[in-house]
Amino acid sequence: MKLLASGLFSLLATCLGCLSVFVPSSVSAAEEPTVAVGKGSYSLVRPEPCAVLQAEIFKASDLSGPTPTSQWWSSLVWEQYSQNMFPHPLAMVCHAGGLSVSYPGAAIVAGSGHIVGGGVSRRGDIVIGHTAESDFPDARLAAHSQWFVTAEFAAADAKLRTTFGHGSPYVFCRFEEGQPQLQFAEKPIIWSGNPGAAIIGITVRGNHYGLFGARGSSWSGIDGLIATNQTEQDYCSIALLPDNQPETLAMFAPHAHNHVVNTTAVPRIVAGAVEVDYQFVTQSMEGTTSKETLFALYPHQWKYSSQSLIGKSYRSVRGEMKLAVGSQFSTKVPLQGVLPMLPAEGIADRQTMLNYLRGEATSAESKFRDTYWEGKRLGKLASLSGIAEALGETQLQQQFLDEIKMRLENWLTASANESAPLFYYDANWGTLIGSSPSYGSDDQLNDHHFHYGYFIRAAAALARHEPEWAEDWGAMVDMLVGDIATSVADDRLFPQFRCFDIYAGHSWASGHAKFADGNNQESSSESMNAWYGMMLWGEVTGNDALRDTGTFLFNTERTAVEEYWFDVAGSNFPADYPHVAVGMVWGGKGSYETWFSAEVDCIHGINWLPFSPASIYLGRHPDYVQLSFERICATRSGADDFNMPWGDLLVMFGALHDPGSAVKYLQANPQCHVEVGNSHAFMYHWIHTLDRLGVNDAAVTADHPFVNVYSKAGKRTYAVYNFEQTPRRVQFSDGVSLLAAPRAMTVHSPVGK
Repeated sequence: MKLLASGLFSLLATCLGCLSVFVPSSVSAAEEPTVAVGKGSYSLVRPEPCAVLQAEIFKASDLSGPTPTSQWWSSLVWEQYSQNMFPHPLAMVCHAGGLSVSYPGAAIVAGSGHIVGGGVSRRGDIVIGHTAESDFPDARLAAHSQWFVTAEFAAADAKLRTTFGHGSPYVFCRFEEGQPQLQFAEKPIIWSGNPGAAIIGITVRGNHYGLFGARGSSWSGIDGLIATNQTEQDYCSIALLPDNQPETLAMFAPHAHNHVVNTTAVPRIVAGAVEVDYQFVTQSMEGTTSKETLFALYPHQWKYSSQSLIGKSYRSVRGEMKLAVGSQFSTKVPLQGVLPMLPAEGIADRQTMLNYLRGEATSAESKFRDTYWEGKRLGKLASLSGIAEALGETQLQQQFLDEIKMRLENWLTASANESAPLFYYDANWGTLIGSSPSYGSDDQLNDHHFHYGYFIRAAAALARHEPEWAEDWGAMVDMLVGDIATSVADDRLFPQFRCFDIYAGHSWASGHAKFADGNNQESSSESMNAWYGMMLWGEVTGNDALRDTGTFLFNTERTAVEEYWFDVAGSNFPADYPHVAVGMVWGGKGSYETWFSAEVDCIHGINWLPFSPASIYLGRHPDYVQLSFERICATRSGADDFNMPWGDLLVMFGALHDPGSAVKYLQANPQCHVEVGNSHAFMYHWIHTLDRLGVNDAAVTADHPFVNVYSKAGKRTYAVYNFEQTPRRVQFSDGVSLLAAPRAMTVHSPVGK
């Protein structure tokens, strides 16, 4: 069996993979080659500031193309075997003896700093092995699709291929030159079937499994610690069962040999919503006509789906996963609109804002930083240019745009003998790396979406006013987009959706995931910032497919943030977890911490910054904002003293529920401390927009993605940005229809609304 390549996002495919570039398989540093892309260019030689990227990739020899990284299973391609992997509800780890499988959901505990499952180890519950080989030299990636993966173990003629993925209770196995062998962590309890049967229900360490041998096969040794499937076929399956009832085993049996060989998500932007079809392609090993499988939906899926469920579920560190049967299911998520800048109506006092902007204009910099801190500077400039535009201060606006242009053009050009700033392409892995790098963005391929998202958003801010710049430099910006999120399945340069986990609904930050708790993501908000940038860049360049891809990513990850970082409905965190959020989501846990600080403001603030016009999504649940703000204030070291590092972010977050209090704070502290990516100007604009127009009204959607709807004292205000050259009619879900002026912001507060 060969698992098919990732399915094509047919509706959203972009031309990113069609860039006309030459990438030799190997180059000499002495040649110092660069590749021209429009007016920009990138290098094919690693610059000195970048650490050496690991040369060996643990994938099968017949698997070609760019290598996926930053996924839940990425340690498989970085290590000889793997670290723990968490597709949920199962967990597994590859080692010399085969694939260890366990169910961490059965042992979830919560403490003051974590939500974590248990029981994941090299022994697990069951180790899937091979009768002809007990010591495989490695495990390699043999195939992958959007949320399934195949790990291959091979030694001489013996081969074991194990296929597993998000939401699936099954592990599908194929064997060559030998038979399936299972090793149990303890003697199993047999509760259905007899030794010698092809289908047997067992319990190991309190967890229930179905063992499904091929038709006509038999399990021997099942009443001991090692069992073998006596078979003339080359396949078998095991499945995690939600209970130990024989009828449950019988429900799983008809699908056990429908091996999943491809998974594809197909999104659509339809009438104020993001609709996604999640599709499973199966291959019947026993000639049945059924194409169905069993799959478990995460909370961010079943809460937005009309899919029929079978009434059984699993526990996970993400919350309850509910089982369904079929070959696909669909979700429908309301679209959260975004604006390229906040409305001018949010500027309460022109002179105050002008003073803030002039202060920022005098702090222009010529020094280039690493990709992360350079990105934060670019993000700040993009916000400042939008404020100047709203204020009508074209000279200040141009000053901010000119600095963006200077910075981007330097980064997007690679010259001979240059070491920074530039981007270089590593053809071995299929990735674009910025120099100077930071936080492992070079040798670990970490955080690319965090860093490059700022560049993309800044490029969109510049191109909105200077479309000719995008014509000259846009192809290099497209390279950045392609590195983090090309939707093209067979892109020659980059893996499809490098950072985004389609089924889990959010991104991962580590390139390698070499941790016992799997992969992780800390700053969900910087991930959202990247997709916001993609939406804007797609719109300003006329690439509707790219805009819609960004819209899909933004709104999908937004639901995951609400469910797994914040648990806005209080339905996913264990009852004894004492916090209102986690700072980091890991494959195997949620943790109340950051990589860099134990301060409460940082644990929460890292999932708010950078505050931008798109940050309005944080206020979709004002009651949660109030609860969270009050809980944070009760536990932070500064209590209600916000004039301290990152205190500005807490004030701005609180304004999503109570902007009046935030206004009073800023009036009393006009030069308060602000986080380095923030500014007094944007803080002022943000707070006064919410105070004057109202907080986010998430109940209203529109057929245009670039809108905000505010609500104050029962009155709604509608803001639309129209990027087009002609007026555009925008229809809102509450019946309001607004004709938006071309290339401008239109704000409307209808009487009685």
